[in-house]
Amino acid sequence: MNYNPDIHHRRSIRLQQYDYSEYGFYYVTLCVQNRECLFGKINNNEMFLNDIGKMIKDFWLELKKRFNMELDAFIIMPNHMHGIIVGAGLVPAQLHDREIHTVPTRATTRVAPTPTLGNIIGAFKSITTVEYIENVHKNKWPQFDKRLWQRNYYEHIIRNERSLEAIREYIVKNPYTWRDDELFISEHN
Repeated sequence: MNYNPDIHHRRSIRLQQYDYSEYGFYYVTLCVQNRECLFGKINNNEMFLNDIGKMIKDFWLELKKRFNMELDAFIIMPNHMHGIIVGAGLVPAQLHDREIHTVPTRATTRVAPTPTLGNIIGAFKSITTVEYIENVHKNKWPQFDKRLWQRNYYEHIIRNERSLEAIREYIVKNPYTWRDDELFISEHN
């Protein structure tokens, strides 16, 4: 089959004309391929990470060392994760009514190009996939179907304090709503 750009193209779900290397608060959701429950289980409304989930958590926390950014609320669920990334740029933009004042700004000089949110998520997916594959061989972790993560990810640019607080609350309460979650797939399937 030949490639036809008129019918074989990926539609971007990103906000057009937005600079994703700009300082900001970004809410992201990443899903496991085929929504397989690989990261642990929910029991009595609490998430219990297995070794795979703990690996995902460790690499999520390491992102702030790798990139000039901070992490806010996050949760790893059986087949997806939610998190708030703060930064993704070195100097906050003048956002006026969109500006959020909960994190102090940093004054620094640019040494390398500022990574975009896509660069950060891409690095995270790549690093965790490589580590997962190593553990399939070493520790008999279950194999996944072609890829660990779904190709894309959901993101939302958080524009104000009210939205930030609502998203933080959603993240914290995610295990309580697991059975109603659209990302839920029964572990018994």
